[in-house]
Amino acid sequence: MKTSIVGFPRIGFLRELKFTSESYFKGEKTAKELLSTAKELRKKHWLLQKDSNLDLIPSNDFSFYDGMLDTIVMLNTIPKRYKELRLDSLSEYFAMARGYQGENGDVKALAMKKWFNTNYHYMVPEIDDDTKINLNYNKIVNEFIEAKELDIITKPVVIGAFTFLKLAKFSGEKTAYDFTEDIINAYCDLIKKLNEAGVEWIQIDEPILVTDLSSEDILFFKKLYNEILKSKGNAKILVQSYFGDIRDCYNEVINLNFDGIGLDFVEGKKTFSLIKANKFPEDKVLFAGVINGKNIWRNNYKKTLSLVNELKSYAKNIVLNTSCSLLHVPFTVENEKKLDNSYVKYFSFAAEKLNELEDLKMLLTCKTPFNNNEYVRNIKLFEEVRHGKNDFVKEKVRSLSEDDFIRSPDFYKREKLQKSIFNLPLLPTTTIGSFPQTKEVRANRLAYKKGEISEKQYKDFNKDKISECIKLQEEIGLDVLVHGEFERNDMVEYFGENLEGYLFTEKAWVQSYGTRCVKPPIIWGDISRKKAMTVEYSKYAQSITKKYVKGMLTGPVTILNWSFPREDISLRECALQLALAIRDEVLDLEANGIKIIQIDEAALREKLPLRKSDWHTEYLDWAIPAFRLVHSGVNAETQIHTHMCYSEFSDIIKDIDNMDADAITFEASRSDLTIIDSLNECMFKTEVGPGVYDIHSPRIPSTEEIVNILHKMLNKISKEKLWVNPDCGLKTRGNHETVKSLENLVKAAKIVRDEL
Repeated sequence: MKTSIVGFPRIGFLRELKFTSESYFKGEKTAKELLSTAKELRKKHWLLQKDSNLDLIPSNDFSFYDGMLDTIVMLNTIPKRYKELRLDSLSEYFAMARGYQGENGDVKALAMKKWFNTNYHYMVPEIDDDTKINLNYNKIVNEFIEAKELDIITKPVVIGAFTFLKLAKFSGEKTAYDFTEDIINAYCDLIKKLNEAGVEWIQIDEPILVTDLSSEDILFFKKLYNEILKSKGNAKILVQSYFGDIRDCYNEVINLNFDGIGLDFVEGKKTFSLIKANKFPEDKVLFAGVINGKNIWRNNYKKTLSLVNELKSYAKNIVLNTSCSLLHVPFTVENEKKLDNSYVKYFSFAAEKLNELEDLKMLLTCKTPFNNNEYVRNIKLFEEVRHGKNDFVKEKVRSLSEDDFIRSPDFYKREKLQKSIFNLPLLPTTTIGSFPQTKEVRANRLAYKKGEISEKQYKDFNKDKISECIKLQEEIGLDVLVHGEFERNDMVEYFGENLEGYLFTEKAWVQSYGTRCVKPPIIWGDISRKKAMTVEYSKYAQSITKKYVKGMLTGPVTILNWSFPREDISLRECALQLALAIRDEVLDLEANGIKIIQIDEAALREKLPLRKSDWHTEYLDWAIPAFRLVHSGVNAETQIHTHMCYSEFSDIIKDIDNMDADAITFEASRSDLTIIDSLNECMFKTEVGPGVYDIHSPRIPSTEEIVNILHKMLNKISKEKLWVNPDCGLKTRGNHETVKSLENLVKAAKIVRDEL
């Protein structure tokens, strides 16, 4: 029995890729130095996997920014506006990822969306009627050869033709079907090139197979691979799915000429029953995803051995695999020096999951696995009682009634009342929350954490920064202000640090997009609020200005979705525990004079099941009420905002409206304002602020550009309903671009306001 993984983290042991890339963006490092760092990281990652006795080691899972963006380059579907910049290939690549503003031109970045049900973001391919798909095989072939020179025969990984076309945005009259022949030829050429290089296995990722597929979709998939697989030569082709089961197309997939089929046994609720009911071909290899690639808890060897032994009755050849790429978990537990081993022993990050695969392979092949020391230790771990139970919290959740989820009076009465009280101008301007986190800000937080400065020194520094931020916003002319969030390391981690039931890591970073990494906290036990978390700074900010300052909170669903959750209670119960804790904070802010409170639910869609039939029964029926619980106790005069970013919301707009917020800001700039049509289709009642510029790019939008965007918005949104704001928080941006962009935003709003 062999072992495999779907993919491995790219960022490095200590985020080396992030820091080198950002130095390159600033002009502090050359392209040659960036490429050298990347090569060294790939080498280290491959050797780590080899030393862990992994049998099938992936290549081409490394990326400078995103695997889908790499596929865009591989298929030469680079939009014209980037080619017209006439940049070198690396600069062109980053122009698509981050936008470009320089002597060669001014272009926005490609749209960015969440990768299925994860917090990872992918770049959306753009295909117009003139697009010519043809192969650029350099990266994938060169990385295979690079590993081969280390005496490692890797399994090249590539996003599949079907998933690529299904996720692409088609801007002309042509559809995916019009590019069938070209994309088949490109993948056939790729397989031939990899054959020439000496590959043994090629992994083709088709995660779209776990979503709802029509009969037309399935026929298209079959048409693509009936042709592509004709060129496989000596190479064995693995089709890899993840994030669910392939119930819509299981029989079609197993009857195609694939040599291996990768199935998810963690999130794939029906994967085992599909195999049991429909068998598995004897001439194919089952890549069984039994190691959770999205959570950080140790694998339960007893359960996994039982599953795999039962699978042996249906599948002749089995490879032990991860459920998805390990990109979604931190690099290694070895970096955690401060957490007590009583906690750490329960964790398994990417490097440790390699060891788990090795253990399972050994246990499945030895004669007496139950006497093995690794097995005994694992069983003992799962028999231990984990402390973290809070009966008071559990009782509060049990005693919730329907009235606890309903705010009164209704939205329209609140809206009328709030407009008369706040007396804001048409098209009120604001930001989403955070301001740039400079080196100075981060150094202050680190010094306090290390005990090098007192709490008073730490807080005085933050209050000085808040004063500067308030003054800056007043000078720029924003209507509703924020305190800047200088005390916060991360919009989830900060709250977790102030809640009972959480654990925190030192260096358990996970890539979110490009060079943006997050450090998700770990939910260990029942959750409750220890003390007020934001009141002091919000109250101070409001005391130094006559303008309204928003209280800034992260909502319960986002805190849950951006944490590593427990596996011993339901997500629903965990969300309601969080909602009760954040509710206490909301009421405290209101009691301390904060009139506008923003409760961000940036990750609302993240754990939305990939199949629509499961949306309400498994998620929305508790996620939306959890948000309502947070704010249902406030007065009618208190205005509740929320914010959502980089996801597709069109199909859950009605549910978002049912959150019963007073105003919602959305990401919109990279998606060409398409969400506005969806808002109108469902007669969205909530006031809205679709983002007028992209904060994930360093480019500065002009006043004219924002004026044009506002004109487009006002063609579809009532002037009484529209807020003007950036896409997201400004934490990752520099001071210069932030100030200039906001100045242009305010100027644009005033121009359009005067027109009205």
